Amino acid sequence: MPRKTRQDQAKKAGHPNRRVRYAMAMSLDGFIAGPGGEFDWIIQDPQIDFKAKCSQFDTIVMGRRTFDVVRGARGDISLFGMQVFVFSRTLRQEDHAGVAIVDNPEKLMAELRSKPGKDVWLFGGGSLFRSFAELGLVDTVEVAVIPVLLGAGVPLLPSPAKRIALELTGHTLYTKTGTMSLEYVVQNERRLNKS
Repeated sequence: MPRKTRQDQAKKAGHPNRRVRYAMAMSLDGFIAGPGGEFDWIIQDPQIDFKAKCSQFDTIVMGRRTFDVVRGARGDISLFGMQVFVFSRTLRQEDHAGVAIVDNPEKLMAELRSKPGKDVWLFGGGSLFRSFAELGLVDTVEVAVIPVLLGAGVPLLPSPAKRIALELTGHTLYTKTGTMSLEYVVQNERRLNKS
């Protein structure tokens, strides 16, 4: 008898299959931001259709430090019309219109996965990814490896962290800039038990 996938179970239960995708740019030495949170080292490759990538999501999830960086760089937090959730125990909702301040990953994901919608972009940072991964809430890891060595900064997965097994599902080399896009599905006990 064939194994049922999470997608099959979701259809049977009447729930959509909204994946949580940790999609990030990373330096060749494993950092998603520089020592001061800077991201000026990220190459904008003309071959990558960023709007098409963003159209796969309708929800974005980020930590407070990433929120501060994005808000500082853009002046606002409107990201392509996506619903924005910021994980924080210190920010107050009344001070941040246009975003939802939350602090419980399992509760949020149960809520989001109970409604129809596109995939959820786990935008950052590394500590939030670690928390989601340890709870078995991350479905894919998608990394654009930028050909730069930073030497220090915010790691993709900060320690202490548990091992996360990944299975390669896709890769693309963008020859104009030397950026390598890698896509993996997360293999963890919680996800395997759901399938």
